[in-house]
Amino acid sequence: MSGGSEDTGETLRVVNPANGELITSVPAVGADEAAAAAERAHRVFESRVWSGRSPRERAEVLLRLAGLMERDAELLARLDSEDAGKPITECRTGDVPGAIESIRWFAEAADKVFGRVAPTGHDSLGLVSREPVGVAAAILPWNYPLAMAAWKVGPALVAGNSLLLKPAEATPRSALHLAALAAEAGLPDGVLTVLPGHGSVTGAALARNPRVRALSFTGSTATGRRILAHAADTNFKRVSLEMGGKSPQVLLPDALHYGDELIENMIEAAFLTMGQNCTAGSRVLVHRAIADEVLARFTAAAKALVVGDPARPDTQMGPLISRTALDRVADAVDASRAAGARIHTAGLPHGLPPHGAYYPPTVITGAPDGSEVLTRELFGPVVTVQTFTTEEEAVRLANTTEYGLAASLWTRDLDAAFRLSRGIQAGVVSVNAYSEGDLTTPFGGWKQSGFGGAEKSTSAFEQWTSRKTVWIRTR
Repeated sequence: MSGGSEDTGETLRVVNPANGELITSVPAVGADEAAAAAERAHRVFESRVWSGRSPRERAEVLLRLAGLMERDAELLARLDSEDAGKPITECRTGDVPGAIESIRWFAEAADKVFGRVAPTGHDSLGLVSREPVGVAAAILPWNYPLAMAAWKVGPALVAGNSLLLKPAEATPRSALHLAALAAEAGLPDGVLTVLPGHGSVTGAALARNPRVRALSFTGSTATGRRILAHAADTNFKRVSLEMGGKSPQVLLPDALHYGDELIENMIEAAFLTMGQNCTAGSRVLVHRAIADEVLARFTAAAKALVVGDPARPDTQMGPLISRTALDRVADAVDASRAAGARIHTAGLPHGLPPHGAYYPPTVITGAPDGSEVLTRELFGPVVTVQTFTTEEEAVRLANTTEYGLAASLWTRDLDAAFRLSRGIQAGVVSVNAYSEGDLTTPFGGWKQSGFGGAEKSTSAFEQWTSRKTVWIRTR
């Protein structure tokens, strides 16, 4: 259930970002092999070996898959920790259990998504149902390799599709192991195919392939634009995009009522996965009345984070995904310093590997309006702090970005919470918590954070199914 190119000679170098050492090389799938995989997936779909099964039968296979993932949870955690530099504790307690829960949740939802009967007259009957698209594809990011795979594999497979899954170049191993577990669970060959490869080759081939009827992508805005162009140039496949954010954390004057809970949530929002998180709360917007205390407590908590080897259970922050990412983040921070911003950081501890892509948790105040650190998704452990005096100013600052994925809001005032939640332009607004919601709630962005579908909840099935109306004239 995995693909690798032996004739192109291309490989993916999987490098441990904690020390710069090569972990392994994985054969890269070329465009021709991606096309062959799409043809194979189409034949499997048409054979109905999977699509012809009842929802309950498909669910049983995915439930077995979830059980096998539970059995191999430690291995899956280690693969993502090594490939992405994620702290092993984060993988053990968050990513892997979340992926297992996703597979299990969508399996259990398989026979609980109903169609509709239209309100017709007595001489007709309108039946509205959803059917699998056929061959679907998903292109994954590197920051949550297994968790993002599960968000897409769960609904796509339980709906009856054949799925082509392209993991990120840097983090292919957990997806490959997931495919092996799916085969062990009894998923028919060709229903799930993992295609490691370069985005410009393998990803582009999937976006252009006419056999692929739906494609879900999580990644950068620039790549999302190219995928849309490829789809428009070929078969107008359905495209769902989730393309990042620049999420605000808005603290009203009474936010400090929540004490340590507030600071802990702010730290998680800002520095989870080293800030390499599409919903990272990278912009703190705080009322002037509490700004000094919040800044002092938040900065002290950031400086206290344990930065180190991601394989150590006590590590809270590992390296960035690559030295290239490190340089990009450092350049943006240096530019803000040169423009007059103040940088608050404790630096890095001694003894880190010289080739590791480590960057310290960093808090910035006084960044000029329009500067890169305020407007660009840096994808690193960098947070800006700005102040406001009125709710209207808070909403204006929150919306001063091309993104609209998520936001968090802290206040005891329920009326204020409703007012600001309605005013903030984001797909998910959490109140008195940093949260993306759970599996029962849809996840997706506004503006340039994405469109075309939602992850999670029963709304996720809309990405992977087509609506059909059957109109029956009765006599």
